[in-house]
Amino acid sequence: MNAYVPPRIYPWFNLLSLGFPVLITAYVLLTVFWVFAWKKRAIVFAAFGLLFLNPVKRWVNYSAEKKETSDLKIISLNAKGGTMGIKNIEDYVDSQNADVVLLQEHVRDYNFKGMGKGRGDVIVSISSKYKIIDQKELIESNSETNNAYANQTDIEIKGNTYRFINVYLQPFKFEKSMVKLKGNSDEDEQKLKDIVKRLIPTFKMHQDQVAAVRKGIDESPYPVILVGDFNSVPNSYEYYHLGKGLKDAFVEAGRGSATSFHDYKFPIRIDYVFTSESIQPLSYKVDRSVRISDHYPVVATFKLKK
Repeated sequence: MNAYVPPRIYPWFNLLSLGFPVLITAYVLLTVFWVFAWKKRAIVFAAFGLLFLNPVKRWVNYSAEKKETSDLKIISLNAKGGTMGIKNIEDYVDSQNADVVLLQEHVRDYNFKGMGKGRGDVIVSISSKYKIIDQKELIESNSETNNAYANQTDIEIKGNTYRFINVYLQPFKFEKSMVKLKGNSDEDEQKLKDIVKRLIPTFKMHQDQVAAVRKGIDESPYPVILVGDFNSVPNSYEYYHLGKGLKDAFVEAGRGSATSFHDYKFPIRIDYVFTSESIQPLSYKVDRSVRISDHYPVVATFKLKK
């Protein structure tokens, strides 16, 4: 329903998408229970379960390894303001030999070897080994309540131009203490109410921000690579509408879990890479070997069609 119903009309479908890992796990366990209980309803549960294959692949996927040689390597990272070490981020990026680096919540200034800097702001930035032709802001924060940013950068790569769109949608601004339940029914109930009060208005803000980013995608004369921290999970309104007409690089080439935000003990995928049809994702890796932020870096490679 999130593909059709905007949050400003009915936000509760979007709220439901946050619990998808728990809901689908319960569905699978219930199906297995009916199978072992020799109930006919197990056939119905198993059949309807096939409808969830694609939604599940947005969280956990096992694509076949592709043998083609890549033309482009990018890194996307929410840097958390460099609070876990600017040099750690610089050293990691330099070790990866990427062609384009897109940061969200970068706040500080970074210097990557062999890369030129694009014009950025305090939240989203881009660095590239290739020539940056043009840049434009799609979303600009203009108040204390609107903290979303997005910009588009046109880069010439091997004779062709590609549009990179770097997105940071409105954050929910949760602290661990705000979402951690303590077993006290009254206190936990109030926490849940406070969480919902924060989620619903943010979903509605996302709707307008998604529309602004879509304009940059839809009006692009070049193939698009859409990257960033959407502050939204797969199967959400934001996922469906930002990814419309594009390929999810994780679904195309990812292996294992796409969970990228590791600060909570819950599977949360909010970092994404989407591409136009003419760009073939070859690999997508959530690099869990380093902890240089509360997000793991996302590293992806592509084959660019001539």
